[in-house]
Amino acid sequence: MANTQHSVAPVDEMMPAAKLFVFGLQHVLAMYAGAVAVPLIIAGAAGLTKAQTAFLINADLFTCGIATLLQTLGIWKIGIKIPVIQGVTFAAVTPMIIMAKTGGMETIYGSIIIAGICTFLLAPFFSKLIRFFPPIVTGSVITVIGISLLPVGIAWAAGGTGDPHYGSMTYIGVASIVLIAILLINKFFRGFVAHISVLLGLIIGLIIAMPVGLVNFSGVSSAAWLGIDYPFAFGMPKFDLGSIIAMIIVMLVVMVESTGDFLAIGVMVDKPIGEKELTAGLRADGLATALGGILNAFPYTAFAQNVGLVGLTGVKSRFVVATSGAILVVMGFFPKLATIIASLPNAVLGGAGIAMFGIVAANGIKTLSKVDYEKRPNNIFIVAISIGLGVIPVVDANFFKLFPDWSQTILHSGITLGSIAAVILNALFNGSKGGEEAQKELADNAGMNA
Repeated sequence: MANTQHSVAPVDEMMPAAKLFVFGLQHVLAMYAGAVAVPLIIAGAAGLTKAQTAFLINADLFTCGIATLLQTLGIWKIGIKIPVIQGVTFAAVTPMIIMAKTGGMETIYGSIIIAGICTFLLAPFFSKLIRFFPPIVTGSVITVIGISLLPVGIAWAAGGTGDPHYGSMTYIGVASIVLIAILLINKFFRGFVAHISVLLGLIIGLIIAMPVGLVNFSGVSSAAWLGIDYPFAFGMPKFDLGSIIAMIIVMLVVMVESTGDFLAIGVMVDKPIGEKELTAGLRADGLATALGGILNAFPYTAFAQNVGLVGLTGVKSRFVVATSGAILVVMGFFPKLATIIASLPNAVLGGAGIAMFGIVAANGIKTLSKVDYEKRPNNIFIVAISIGLGVIPVVDANFFKLFPDWSQTILHSGITLGSIAAVILNALFNGSKGGEEAQKELADNAGMNA
């Protein structure tokens, strides 16, 4: 009633500090496992030490917090000012793994900085061109993302590539317990507990793994309690054309995903999202991504699981999620916590990874289920060829080995191949849809996924 009398929209409601903290912490817990998964993946691909992995996790959490504050509070014409928490996009994982193995962390950060700047500059134009990215494109791409990531989770479950005991029953057994725990939590619990099922599964897996000797806490005692992120900790960025192109394509997909999340949250919190608001939100994605490249982090987007949390709790205030951003910034200052997280065995991560990455693919399939295959029979070819091309690098890593060196980063990324194929084939068979129709489809799709 007070909000009505003072004409304060629910999205702008300011709560007591205690409530802000509790609700904000809930959002952090819902996204924490996903937030630390990407730096763990990239650290493994780049062969980083435990100390470097801990630093990477801290840098990611710190930048996640800044990105979330930027999106929820806004500055100038940047930030959509709705309760949307920012996290590392899984869409960038596959190309970053390739870059880590071929060019190192410096190449990753060079591509992220340029892609972030391009995203910022393209935001006002992209908000007009969203009609070229209907659910058939986003669904195909998200499905390829999940399929491309699953081998990572499977390798973890077996102990991690290169482990002398790869495929050990102990490794697979621990991974299975984590996976079963996640399933049972989702079966018997609802709401908040279900939203942190992955985090709870990791904790259960850690407890199980300790007595069988899979956990190594070396380095935790020597890790500093307090640490500060600083620019270019892994060296000055390198700007490789193929890597930059691949990351820009990833950010185009991220812009589509973020748009769907923005529209869905706008409906939930009763705030209309027009071209102006969408542009501000996408600019924040771009700025946060460029900042991530400077601060040893990654590309950022809206976290879908937190979209669902907004709908579940009915808490619409953007200041709740801004509090989440502040909590993430504070967490980024504690290396000891990050070192403990970095001590999680691969087998434990594998059980959670299979669940997380499988859900990514399932969400893509869910999106594709909305596509009309009766009136537009050619849609089946768009999906089939896009996914078919996207899984080539997963099925055979040597398929493109005789192609020019400059093209390797692009051709070895399933997300890149799948994206290009989906956009071109959809334009060929379906043309472009009206902006309002495509935006409505994206909003409905995001609402389903939430």
